[in-house]
Amino acid sequence: MNPRDPAKPHPLAFAALLLGNVALAFGPWLVRLADTGPVAAGFWRLSLALPVLFLLARVTGQPAHWPRRALVVAIAIGALFYAADLASWNVGIRMTKLGNSALFGNFASFGFAAYGLWLARRWPSRLQGAALLLAGAGTALLMASSYELDVRYLHGDLLTLIAGLLYTGYLIFIERARAELPPLPVLVLSSLFSAAMLLPLCLAIGERIVPHDWTPLLIFALSSQVIGQGLLVYAIGTFPPLVVGLALLTQPAISALVGWIAYGERLSAADFAGMVAIAAALVLVRLQPRGRGAT
Repeated sequence: MNPRDPAKPHPLAFAALLLGNVALAFGPWLVRLADTGPVAAGFWRLSLALPVLFLLARVTGQPAHWPRRALVVAIAIGALFYAADLASWNVGIRMTKLGNSALFGNFASFGFAAYGLWLARRWPSRLQGAALLLAGAGTALLMASSYELDVRYLHGDLLTLIAGLLYTGYLIFIERARAELPPLPVLVLSSLFSAAMLLPLCLAIGERIVPHDWTPLLIFALSSQVIGQGLLVYAIGTFPPLVVGLALLTQPAISALVGWIAYGERLSAADFAGMVAIAAALVLVRLQPRGRGAT
């Protein structure tokens, strides 16, 4: 069977997609807790996850053989985008609020959704259009609330916004690889390539690489890379990009709640309204009839 079969998703596939985004939403908090440099935290996220991902690939029987050259090139290009995304995002995380970092870092949601519509060569249906409008309104409310709080987060927001644009490139190339490969081999190769790119960067900028406390980094690797990225890469081969893209917007809402609980980062009425709008967008996009949604 083709590794990518969006016409026949598993009954729990959408729940898996949401669970992956929940796991990813805790990433900004764990980057703050890590006592290494921010880029080094990204390196360890990938490196510590690799043995677990490789073991899971073997246990689940997903082929671990070297794919054809064109796929390797696609995954390597995606890994370049991913390494740049992690470097920019992790630095920005320590310069802005947790909710902001997830919000701007997941700007890829709209880019990936637009890519999916372009790939399908069709305009969005009424339900899809309504979902996009609600998601855009929710995102605008979260952004507006961010700047009402404090403009000192501007530099961190810009870095995480750049990361979001880079993440779009990563998702597009991973989507191409998932058309032919199961999720775990794709994730193993992309993690391996990205880690190999981040380590020289850590050394070049003189970051602290070896931590005193490995606990946040181990949790970071297992939650964000193994669970979060694992389920996301699986979902990319199961759902159309529009659904995956809008699901990414659950991360800012969860990260904002984590920031509120862990750091006392204030949530306004606009924040809550934005969260509700994004949740409604997810409901609408899932109401899309199968025949039109599985594009």
